[in-house]
Amino acid sequence: MNTAPLRWPAEAVWEAVAPLLPGFTVEVLPQVDSSNTELMRRARAGRAEPVLLVAEAQTAGRGRLGRAWQGEPGASLMMSLGLTLAPGDWSGLSLAVGVSVAESLQPALPTPGQGTRIGLKWPNDLWLGGDRKLGGILVETASHVTPQAATGTSSAASAASRYVVIGIGINVLPRAGEGLSMPPAALQEVDAALDAPAALLRIVPPLVGMLQAFEGYGFAPVQPRFAQRDLLAGRAVTLSDGRTGTAHGVDDSGALLVLTPQGMEAVTSSEISVRPQGLPPAH
Repeated sequence: MNTAPLRWPAEAVWEAVAPLLPGFTVEVLPQVDSSNTELMRRARAGRAEPVLLVAEAQTAGRGRLGRAWQGEPGASLMMSLGLTLAPGDWSGLSLAVGVSVAESLQPALPTPGQGTRIGLKWPNDLWLGGDRKLGGILVETASHVTPQAATGTSSAASAASRYVVIGIGINVLPRAGEGLSMPPAALQEVDAALDAPAALLRIVPPLVGMLQAFEGYGFAPVQPRFAQRDLLAGRAVTLSDGRTGTAHGVDDSGALLVLTPQGMEAVTSSEISVRPQGLPPAH
């Protein structure tokens, strides 16, 4: 592995985002337990400023349902974006984030047989080539935002504001699959020119734009774009409670539609894991 210091485009990211988020800062940490955990600690301490935290290495990275996500410097992109939002409906936020990240890393979907497709697995994973995990998204919110942190929002919006932390982990370089429930994918399979710093610059400015659009309009306008990359649509799935059915896309709130023997069901719980049949359970 290349041991040369990573050159992060912190200034370029700041220049692109600061006009949209007054007070925005970028921090790069050589090591942290978890970038999401660090920003949530700050939020609980009353620090709710807009910030991008990039971790070159994590010792206790977290994925959804408490799963571990760790990485070596340069092998993965590990970042958390913290900002105050006040959407009318939070439903579908992780799906909107996934759409933004996938489109940033692969703006145009390849035609069948002409390239590897970055797809989305409900509710918050990026997969490559069908059933290999490329990355994951972890969204957390702090219920209370200090008045100082909500500066710039209207008084009505401030009452409903939350500090949201959006963690993103992307495998950049190929990695071994021992101990994983499925073979991992790597971003350089899609674009060999993309390293972790280049991927960061691609992802963050459009993501901020997506979040601000979500705040105003919710998930519904993004639903057709999610459908283009939906890897579960039409597939037999098993829910974590043992029920089975066939996935039929998502509705305009981001709920997964599953046709079960009892009828069509809208799956919304963030604590339900959905697996295509034929894959081993996640762990």
